[in-house]
Amino acid sequence: MSLALAGAGWELELLPALGGAIGALRYQGADILRPTPTGAIDPLQAACFPLVPYANRIAGGRFSFSGRDVRLPLNFGDHPNTLHGTAWQCPWEVLEAGGDQAVLAQEHDGGDGWPWAWRAEQRFQLDEAGLNVTLTLTNKAAEPMPAGLGLHPYFLIAPGTKLRLNAERAWLTDAAQIPSEPVPADHFGDWASSASIAEAGFIDHCYEGWGGLATLDKGDYIVRITADGARDLHVYHPEGESFCCLEPVSQLPDAFNRPGAVFDVLAPGETLALAMRVGVERG
Repeated sequence: MSLALAGAGWELELLPALGGAIGALRYQGADILRPTPTGAIDPLQAACFPLVPYANRIAGGRFSFSGRDVRLPLNFGDHPNTLHGTAWQCPWEVLEAGGDQAVLAQEHDGGDGWPWAWRAEQRFQLDEAGLNVTLTLTNKAAEPMPAGLGLHPYFLIAPGTKLRLNAERAWLTDAAQIPSEPVPADHFGDWASSASIAEAGFIDHCYEGWGGLATLDKGDYIVRITADGARDLHVYHPEGESFCCLEPVSQLPDAFNRPGAVFDVLAPGETLALAMRVGVERG
């Protein structure tokens, strides 16, 4: 079952059963996100999906927290790490839906490898500024819980599409795609000055200390992505593809295993939030 929302020239399709994913986002009839194929059964085919209760990768699916060794099931084929949390591979409940807004929710009982119970919600709102998605995670366990959030949108690009963003640094990765060393933020492209993302080749790297704004200049219009609660932006561009992922995230990949890495710890009953806005400006 899909949900259709509309307002102020925007159209949004939601797929609650497919990991709470976005099926499509259009403005004045034009696709802003890569639309989900009809009949898709894999959230990786969706236009966007939520990252809960952690973002990106955990090396080997293992980490230790507060004296507890946690071992998560590997959830990405033969990939050596676990990816993107657990919420994207489970259905979400529809709490509200109608007109230009909707609320989806999911609860986790503390099983399947992640030993802390939690509740997550996604709130979607369309208005003249575009799409606003607010993702929250509440610790329902009786003890502190490590936590991370993110959103994984697939933005359509074309030859010549230019990406602009500001960040403190980028991270190189090792053979298992785990961050290995920081490099200047312009290592893969001079994004601060705007550069072609379509010509950048393969990118699957995290930008730490992101300023909270990124734009995709498509010539006749500019897609504007802003976020609150996202310390970093993960950029994914498979060479030759007609999309790129600009993923607002609250933590670096494998943050739970990295000495000195910043991530959130939620006390019992505490809530973490991340919000992303997607709008369009005419060129």
